[in-house]
Amino acid sequence: MADVNTIRSTVGSRAAQIDVGLRAHMNKVYGTMSVGMLITFAAAWAIAGLAVSSVPVDGAVQIGTDKYLTSLGVALYASPLKWVVMFAPLAFVFGLSAGINRLSAATAQTVFYIFAAVMGISISSIFLVFTGYSIAQIFLITSIAFASLSLWGYTTKKDISGWGSFLIMGVVGLIVASIVNIFLGSPAIMFAISAIGVLIFAGLTAYDTQQIKNEYVAHAQHGDSEWMGKSAIMGALRLYLDFINMFMVLLQLFGNRE
Repeated sequence: MADVNTIRSTVGSRAAQIDVGLRAHMNKVYGTMSVGMLITFAAAWAIAGLAVSSVPVDGAVQIGTDKYLTSLGVALYASPLKWVVMFAPLAFVFGLSAGINRLSAATAQTVFYIFAAVMGISISSIFLVFTGYSIAQIFLITSIAFASLSLWGYTTKKDISGWGSFLIMGVVGLIVASIVNIFLGSPAIMFAISAIGVLIFAGLTAYDTQQIKNEYVAHAQHGDSEWMGKSAIMGALRLYLDFINMFMVLLQLFGNRE
């Protein structure tokens, strides 16, 4: 008969290894996400700087008392190319999610960083619409809210897996409503989308964090390092999207416009 103390020691040692591995996994998730965020906002700021000029240049289009779109700005924001720029990040998300099993962890990480740069180009117009101070202020607010919600999702003993289907349905509804409102241009609909979006992405931040944690614990016993690496990238992508979307809807609600 096996010694009870030996069994307890083995179980305790295994649990400790999983805890250490989980912390390393979450650090990888948050670290990858943070690098992606830096790439996104650096790309957005750089592209906005190239797309807008304070002095009229050849082919420039005036958009304010002292702001002009350069030829790059016209191409990105005032030509049919704007639709490609707008929906390119969505194509990246679907492509990465569908092809993750065929990619190595290193390749998946590279694709994620490319996606982050494309997202930066896609949202670069915020620097044309909102003041720099307002963007920085909303980014700080989003960071605090995100960190608090993610920490709660990681530490809570409550099972919130049941939120998933409701939240995903909410995201689909927001996407459909946003596409419709591109053609309607209704401020009331945009306000409703933003207000509901804050609640949905707040819930998704906590939900995704708990899911990333649970998925790691469920697979930790297999010791598949390749899966762990890919899982960290997909976890970073999920939390990155939660952050970006929460930031954008808060900016729409509370941002000060130029």
